[in-house]
Amino acid sequence: MDRGPQPVKSVLIIGGGTAGWLTAALLARTLATSDPDGVRICLVESPQIGSIGVGEGTFPSIRATLATIGIDEARFLRASQATFKQGITFVDWVRAPGGAGANHYFHPFSLPSQRAGMPELLPYWLQGAAGPGRAFAEAVTLQKAVADAGRGPKRSGDADYAGVLNYAYHFDAARFADLLAVQARALGVQHLPGNVDQVRLAEDGAIEAVVTREHGALRADLYVDCTGFRAALIGGALGAPFRGVQDVLFVDRALALQLPYPRPDSPIASYTIATAREAGWIWDIGLQQRRGTGYVYSSRHTSDGRAEEILRAYAGAAGAGLEPRKLRLEVGYRPTQWVRNCVAVGLSAGFVEPLEASGIGLIETAAYLIAYLFPHNGEMAPVARRFNDFMSARFERVIEFVKMHYCLSQRTDSSFWTDNTDAASLPPALAEKLAMWRCRPPNRLDFLTDLEMYQPASWQFVLYGMEFPTRLGGAAAAWPRAAEAQREFETIRRLASHAVADLPDHRSLVERMATRAEAATMA
Repeated sequence: MDRGPQPVKSVLIIGGGTAGWLTAALLARTLATSDPDGVRICLVESPQIGSIGVGEGTFPSIRATLATIGIDEARFLRASQATFKQGITFVDWVRAPGGAGANHYFHPFSLPSQRAGMPELLPYWLQGAAGPGRAFAEAVTLQKAVADAGRGPKRSGDADYAGVLNYAYHFDAARFADLLAVQARALGVQHLPGNVDQVRLAEDGAIEAVVTREHGALRADLYVDCTGFRAALIGGALGAPFRGVQDVLFVDRALALQLPYPRPDSPIASYTIATAREAGWIWDIGLQQRRGTGYVYSSRHTSDGRAEEILRAYAGAAGAGLEPRKLRLEVGYRPTQWVRNCVAVGLSAGFVEPLEASGIGLIETAAYLIAYLFPHNGEMAPVARRFNDFMSARFERVIEFVKMHYCLSQRTDSSFWTDNTDAASLPPALAEKLAMWRCRPPNRLDFLTDLEMYQPASWQFVLYGMEFPTRLGGAAAAWPRAAEAQREFETIRRLASHAVADLPDHRSLVERMATRAEAATMA
């Protein structure tokens, strides 16, 4: 006799790394795993399989996640060799090196200033009220001036995860996963080192058991696939199809190289540097004791040998004698990420290239959704539909946002860049947005907030950093407060100078907070 759905009291996560351990910690905190009546969570992690671990940038949402799972900020900074990230500087994306005009722009994490009673500044910036040549990010936030001056976004005495300016982090991915593992175990997650040899399916197509070499068959009510690009459960066993997006986003390879600082007290940039090259772009991320660099490129537009030449030229003498790590990137996602009693998180669900640090943000989103949609009563189907609709929509919007960085380029120096501006490579929804924004700026009503990873301001910063031409024409009469806007632009300029003077040097801030964490550990 069919007893119908049974309560979900156990979760088995297959795979560690950031995806597995972050999901485990967040579920343990939300589902009261340490309580005898809570949901039991077990994580199986192969000692032989390492994590990809090159993506070292995050999005500001990570602060709330770390606070939720109970890791204080100074401890996180020390354990993960983390630094602060205030945004991304894009170099040579608009035009090739040597071209006339600005060679970089900034995507800050702080929102454009709009004090109570003051007008929205973007339309007035478009009309030139900020002054000639003043970039949008510089005109409407304090953050570009602060980041350019080498200052941090907060003071060491500020509360955890709070600061003068919005921020995220750069960190060592392997160290971060280790910290999450310690926290998850403290929250009641069981850890089983082991290798999965087989996934058994029941008659109805759901997972019946995961068979491990070391522990035999392991059973649970819900399985979470964090096995990376292998997607051993969701793809290998359950056959959920993968939707590649190589026709939209061309990069499919990466070379990663970790570089030493020339001196122990070398300044640390508090932003990711993304430098465009002939067939992709180079990331440059400053951690406490090293820089993480890498070239993300399209194998259709260059050779692996040429890619290594470009990365080594960028690294210079610091990269001499170092061997880059080679990675194949599967860019795309599974439209169905929850199948019966299995849900995918991280690379097994999908991957969008690392340009805007979406990887960990998508892990956070998936883990939060599992926690708050959790099918306690065993009714998987409605939860799976909601999860799949939400995650597919979020992946699609991230892909649109990343593509916008490429398709607005004025570069014609290589086929990679001209192919990226081909209208046929644009998602239809992005093409429609750009068509609307030619006569008016982006507005919050253009976005479904709950489905977006990037706020409307992020679209604005990139759009106008890439020198997109919005022509207000006769619509300019709808914004009659130019004099007030000009005064606000001047106020922002003045306050930026004060912020630069008041905020601490970035490296000094990080070192003070790490020292505080070390002292607390010793005590």
